Amino acid sequence: MQTPHKTPPPAGVSVSLSPTTANIRAGDSYTFQASVSGASNSSVTWAVNGTNGGSAAVGTIDANGKYSAPTSLPNPNSVTVAATSAADTTKSASSAVTLLNPTPTITGINPAATNTGAFTLVVTGSKFVSGAKVLLNGSGLATTVNSSTQLTASGTAPTAGTYSVSVQNPDPGSSTSSSVNFMVNGSPQTASCSGMALGQGASLNGFRPFPDDNLWNKDISASPVDANSNAIISFIGTTVSVHADFGAGLYSGSTIGIPYSVVGGSQALTPIAYQAYGDESDPGPMPIALTAPIEGYPNPGTSDRHVLVLDNANCFLYELYSSYPQATVWNADSGAVWDLLADEQRPWTWTSADAAGLPIFPGLVRYDEVAAGQIRHAIRFTVSKSKAAMTPPASHFAGNSTDPNAPPMGMRMRLKASFNAAGYSAADQAILVAMKKYGLIQADNGSSMYISGVPDDRWDNNDLHNLGNLKASDFEVVQIAPLYTAANVPSGVAPQISNLGASAANVTAGTSVTLSWQTTNASYVIVSPEVGAVRGTSAVVKPSATTTYTVYATNAFGQSKLAITIAVH
Repeated sequence: MQTPHKTPPPAGVSVSLSPTTANIRAGDSYTFQASVSGASNSSVTWAVNGTNGGSAAVGTIDANGKYSAPTSLPNPNSVTVAATSAADTTKSASSAVTLLNPTPTITGINPAATNTGAFTLVVTGSKFVSGAKVLLNGSGLATTVNSSTQLTASGTAPTAGTYSVSVQNPDPGSSTSSSVNFMVNGSPQTASCSGMALGQGASLNGFRPFPDDNLWNKDISASPVDANSNAIISFIGTTVSVHADFGAGLYSGSTIGIPYSVVGGSQALTPIAYQAYGDESDPGPMPIALTAPIEGYPNPGTSDRHVLVLDNANCFLYELYSSYPQATVWNADSGAVWDLLADEQRPWTWTSADAAGLPIFPGLVRYDEVAAGQIRHAIRFTVSKSKAAMTPPASHFAGNSTDPNAPPMGMRMRLKASFNAAGYSAADQAILVAMKKYGLIQADNGSSMYISGVPDDRWDNNDLHNLGNLKASDFEVVQIAPLYTAANVPSGVAPQISNLGASAANVTAGTSVTLSWQTTNASYVIVSPEVGAVRGTSAVVKPSATTTYTVYATNAFGQSKLAITIAVH
């Protein structure tokens, strides 16, 4: 019997592999280069830890040498990649691979802003591993790894400011994500928003809108005087008298002042149809009843027709300008939502329900606070002429004068400390003390030195008229810095919305659907229609027909929006 002839392997075959060592992060890929010498057949077979093609546990490798590391580290965290000659299977080369934890990625944080003190933060992203740590300005927070895409962290922010939030995965191969901004506003309020009484002109029971460090609440009694103070006062008119633009009863059939209402969580939401400044307004719906009092009620006429509503369940303030109730919606020229727990600002150059882009309510003189003997905020006032400029907290201007001494929107005036308040009533003294401590903030064009307040039949109009003894010359202008015009409006990064999804995309009418999303650098979020202003990253809707829901995220540098449609069959 003849023995079959076997072809011996080529003599001098050798295999080389590059690199001979490598560090590769979990979930990443790397292409190795193999070369064969001494044989006409230069092909190789690839193996990981002795298994051709590798496996999910230790990583896979294709015919071109592309190695894909596993998403989770094996134990031990080292593997061997080998290339074997097809011409001589006894010849091979290998590379020692050390597998490292992946570099994490952040897609969003919630909340995006908080007040000073203790906080809890939910961080979403990808490639979070056991032992991952959330870092606040580089310092680790107490962190719980909920999943590879979500972490929960808690900590304390001692002071207001902008903090960086990042995620660090542990060794082997410790690495850190890029960072996102986390805004810390002022200290939390001493009284709860939920303590506000319900109804028109209801008492706030000690609650003060916005954090203590908010500019409406800032003590400016010791702030420097503006170098141009005398010229500005002269422009306004040194002999112009202060006028309380609020009071009891009616004037020409209308109440005197700007009314407000406090509603609870059961208040129905009403759509808002904007007529003039919709591109600078916050979309509805808003918890504003179609019977809510309009400035000037019961005969509001065609003036500013402001409507102000505070929600004591969710702690938002809603304000409309030039408001006209229809059968099922409010028509308004502009409108704004304000988070009463944060130092929110309108996007630069945006108006609000006021020309300065400011909230109206926190600057009103209210009977409940005067009766308690203390006003703890600045007071809204108007001048007849202003220049095309703004200073914080204003975000918008409506210049009607080119005189360099015309005041800018947001300008703050303070009653001189030397003003003698003796002889004034207790109610008027409460107002005068506030003028010295918190000052006046210019919010609109109107009659000069008119201060704003709430209509209330408990006011003594004759007593309020005594404030007319104050002249503009009794005030000084607090230093105006910074000052912004159209030439130097601040710029920055608008918020981002990502991962907008729904628990179901096709439902029967009335089915509950949970919308979820992530935001970065958002000051506040609104979902329209049906939901309104929200905190957090989800909301439940019940569409009765196919509906497109839009998430709006806003900060000082703009507004972003992202939409999703729920089909109803």
